[in-house]
Amino acid sequence: MSAPASTSSAETSARAALAWCHSARFLVTASQLGQLPASDCPEIAFVGRSNAGKSTAVNRLAQQRRLAFASRTPGRTQHINLFAVGPKDAPDTLWADLPGYGYAAVERGAKLRWQEVMADYLATRAQLAGMVLMIDSRLGFTPLDRQLLEFVAPRVHSGEVRLVTLLTKADKLNRREAQQALTAAQEVLGPHAAEPADVSVTLFSALSRQGVDDVAQTLHAWAEAHRNAKAQPADPAAAAGPDEAPAASPEGAA
Repeated sequence: MSAPASTSSAETSARAALAWCHSARFLVTASQLGQLPASDCPEIAFVGRSNAGKSTAVNRLAQQRRLAFASRTPGRTQHINLFAVGPKDAPDTLWADLPGYGYAAVERGAKLRWQEVMADYLATRAQLAGMVLMIDSRLGFTPLDRQLLEFVAPRVHSGEVRLVTLLTKADKLNRREAQQALTAAQEVLGPHAAEPADVSVTLFSALSRQGVDDVAQTLHAWAEAHRNAKAQPADPAAAAGPDEAPAASPEGAA
């Protein structure tokens, strides 16, 4: 007996998304925004507290063991690392692995410097199209996580930057704890989810692969949406074609 068409379609979509994620390869590392390359590719930033499982999640999504460097000492990663995703000769998306935040043992001057670079990136980087926020499912949103969420809220609320929150290390929770973590996160994210914002949350485990397929499909869909938007002509006259004039405005319209 053949599988239902919907199931087959879902599996095909997941396979395509995972293959796209698997294409991720290192592009460049930068300690300042000015060192990042100029590009018209949309960028998806991975952000989260040190030790929230950010690098591990990136590696799991890419199905590569050491694409993103997971330091043995939380807080040691001090750069923005970019990874190209998509066709080898023409990547369609860049992943930006941002430094972890909130690790108390890091020297204050260095911590402030990273925070300034991250803030500038999240507030001003024109290519930023999506953000993957890592939250340790056992801790929930900490004050620092809420502070970061409020910082990017204007770009999220406008729909300029899509947001998916991963409740990491979900394999360490039982079913009741997992549901409680999901409910608590939804309450925090609720005020940010009104249209035209694109905001979602999912339980995620790099160890058990929980949520991996869903997140891969989400990121792949973001890339496809950006590609489709670029393909749409911005000028109505261009859309009408060279031999057609756009429809005249109603009489008396401004």
